[in-house]
Amino acid sequence: VADGANAIVLGQLGEIPSPLAIIGGNCTLQGFDQEGNDLFWTVTGDNVRSLALCDFDGDGKKELLAGSEDFDIRVFKEDEIMAEIAETETITALCHMHGSRFGYALANGTVGVYDRATRYWRIKSKNHAMSIHAFDLNSDGVCELITGWSNGKIDARSDRTGEVIFKDNFTSSVAGIVEEDYRMDGQTQLICCSIEGEVRGYLPASREMKGNLMDTNAEQDLIRELSQRKQNLLLELRNYEENSKVASSVLGGEGDGQIGIIPANTQLQTGLSVNIGTANQSPHVELNISTSNDTIIRAVLIFAEGIFDGESHVVHPSAHNLSGQILVPIIPPKDIPVDLHIKAFVGYRNSMQFHVFELTRQLPRFSMYARHTPGTASEPQSYVTFTVSDRVQRVVMWMNQSFLVPEDIECPSMPLEVCFTSLRDGGQLSIKMDTNGEVTIGTEDIDLAGELIQSMASFLAIDDLQVEADFPAYFEELRQILVQVDDYHSVHQKLTAEMADHANLVRSLMVRAEDARLMGDMRSMKKGYMELYDLNRDLINGYKIRCNNHTELLSCLRAVNQAIQRAGRLRVGKPKTQVISACRDAIKNSNVNALFKIIRAGSTLS
Repeated sequence: VADGANAIVLGQLGEIPSPLAIIGGNCTLQGFDQEGNDLFWTVTGDNVRSLALCDFDGDGKKELLAGSEDFDIRVFKEDEIMAEIAETETITALCHMHGSRFGYALANGTVGVYDRATRYWRIKSKNHAMSIHAFDLNSDGVCELITGWSNGKIDARSDRTGEVIFKDNFTSSVAGIVEEDYRMDGQTQLICCSIEGEVRGYLPASREMKGNLMDTNAEQDLIRELSQRKQNLLLELRNYEENSKVASSVLGGEGDGQIGIIPANTQLQTGLSVNIGTANQSPHVELNISTSNDTIIRAVLIFAEGIFDGESHVVHPSAHNLSGQILVPIIPPKDIPVDLHIKAFVGYRNSMQFHVFELTRQLPRFSMYARHTPGTASEPQSYVTFTVSDRVQRVVMWMNQSFLVPEDIECPSMPLEVCFTSLRDGGQLSIKMDTNGEVTIGTEDIDLAGELIQSMASFLAIDDLQVEADFPAYFEELRQILVQVDDYHSVHQKLTAEMADHANLVRSLMVRAEDARLMGDMRSMKKGYMELYDLNRDLINGYKIRCNNHTELLSCLRAVNQAIQRAGRLRVGKPKTQVISACRDAIKNSNVNALFKIIRAGSTLS
């Protein structure tokens, strides 16, 4: 498998009759039957790190879940992507639980469970999840998510709530978790192994313990929980008592500002806007948080996936900078909709206690684009065109929902033309629509074009969409990469032939040097071994060159696979699947011209 094997899963996929060994590699997915026939092939967005088979849509047939280094979980119905789930880190492990439910683990120590595209729960640890597995440990008829951690901990969590129902500890990191009838007594055990070779087996709970493995600690946990609640209530009561004392001592004066009591009609208001930046600050999305009266905001906590390091951000103004307004710059790294969970401490300047306001605000998918008037910037040379049957009002509605515009885009007399500038790199974007329903998206960024098409198709409920695309700069870059691939292949063959010749020479030199030693001809022996030493050095240098060549070749192959993925992202439904398949055939046949025709116009020209 030239693209490498990072993850392997075995089983039935969709309607393919024979079971497959599915290999995830360098942006590709390949499936082989028991005789080694290549029955399944498709591309994905980045290096694959984890795979699982799961009946995602409940149709009785298995779909393929692929977790990759671009933080996405993609769901393939055979070779067609039916869902994409954005996460916050590389997906290091996936496992099927039951039905459409599956567990996942990330490189940052997060584990959790999804049911289809809905996350049930997740927890984050400072340790890394080394292995996850689904196993019914408490015999309640439903599999728990078993996780083996880098610190040696094993825990079993409810698939519904994430609550720990069992835990154990190894003295070293967990290496792997499997299940099998290891003792051959007809009962399946959960088997865990540590990196130091310690192996432990766990039997499912007996009938008496069914559903409750933590009963020995249940009372202690309950006491701990009740004690914590008691502490919180006592603290709250003490705060009220202190407020009451202060209020009575300053009754009739201006004491409200001193004790934290704020007007009942106080509201926390939020606004999102595009800020094109200054000489000292890069362009960003600005979150404006303010109060509706003379109260001040003491601190703000924002929780958002994939935007801030550690998924949270705290703004805590110094005492002399307190006001009723806080501006928070936000720079989303990717074009995905994000929920901002905001908590703000509101009170007065001298308050000792603050009221906590909580609210959620959604950041639109394409928030990092600032609208500008058509004609004020140069037109992009690259574009995609396609035809939609929807009215222009629906397309305008999609734009208002997906972009961050100061005021809603009005529905004009045709044709429609809306222009934006990217806050990330200053690239231009134009979206046009004429009276015949032909939409033209102008942008030099092929990834952005794909994201826009997928978003629009989802909003307008388009099942199949064929497009024509032209990205001259990207196509030239891809052409150069394909030339490099050929060069690297020829260098690889040449180096392999040279190594074979050197290996034969080593054999003959060894025989000659040993013959000289046996005959006592030390001069010839020394000369032979000197030649052998030089040859060995040449072999090592040749090997290093071959390794570097292989690394460069893999990098180019990855770029080619990503180009096929991008060509697919420009289409929806069957045209997408056909383009990916036709691109692969063109590359197999080394037909570069056909490849570019397919990317431009779809598989109709293949």
